[in-house]
Amino acid sequence: MRILSGIQPTGLPHLGNYFGMMKPAIELQEKGEALYFVADLHALTTVRDPEALRRNTLEIAMDFLACGLDPGKACLFRQSDIACVAELSWILSTVTPMGLLERCHSYKDKLAKGIHSSLGLFSYPVLMAADILAYDSDVVPVGKDQKQHLEVTRDIAIKINELYGPVFKLPEPIIRDESSAILGTDGAKMSKSYGNTVELFLEEAPLKKKIMGIQTDSTPVESPKPIEGSAILGIYRHVASPSDYAAMEAEFLAGGTGYGEFKKRLFGAVWEYFSPMREERRRFASDPGEVNRFLRNGAERAAAISHPVMERLRRAIGLI
Repeated sequence: MRILSGIQPTGLPHLGNYFGMMKPAIELQEKGEALYFVADLHALTTVRDPEALRRNTLEIAMDFLACGLDPGKACLFRQSDIACVAELSWILSTVTPMGLLERCHSYKDKLAKGIHSSLGLFSYPVLMAADILAYDSDVVPVGKDQKQHLEVTRDIAIKINELYGPVFKLPEPIIRDESSAILGTDGAKMSKSYGNTVELFLEEAPLKKKIMGIQTDSTPVESPKPIEGSAILGIYRHVASPSDYAAMEAEFLAGGTGYGEFKKRLFGAVWEYFSPMREERRRFASDPGEVNRFLRNGAERAAAISHPVMERLRRAIGLI
């Protein structure tokens, strides 16, 4: 089973990225041939600072490695290091109906968030299709908000196969469980777009400041606290033991404990949970050359996988 997933270097990874994408991806490296890429080409639709793009790409690779990605098991690489992906994106765009892209909700969502309209933003699903189809991917872990893009990928692959014969595999989704999505410091879903994130490897003081700044209601100390939609409990569930989580939830319902005390406990749990990963992160940061070697080696492996796929396609459509 070949698994394919990517993450954009639009900023430093946060708790939502870790529990929503990175941790499941690291677990999947034990279950098949895993290919994970840093989607720097996708990030060009929003990131205009070249130094920030370079820095974020390397930082995300470091974070992934520190959190347990094993370059001996999983293939980690930069999207832009695989030149054929841009070529494949163009070839796929020649058979992609405009109406298919016009129905994609993510384009409208991004415009609503103030992201500048561009051809790249509009055709984002075609580049995503190229990312997936270039490696004969069997499964693609996606959140519910990306499920439509995988359906677009399948539609485009079917169109190519109808026109030119059996060129592409049809990938299947693995829908990530988002029933316990991480809430941000403002109570909305944690997202870089909302500016409500808690980054993975903040130093102690900035991390404490972020967690102590989580917005809460005005329930008095002595009164029971609502547990539904609590950002404190939502994060604590992921970083505490089941018994510690149950104890905090019981204290929420009982009353008599203030939000400040719960936040202090949450900070301690987050700090402890990521402590061993933080040590690994420092080690990788001290030798970015090692990280770049992992990325180059990953790109070589990914290119070797994509080569026969592109040969098959080029021959089918008449380019060779």
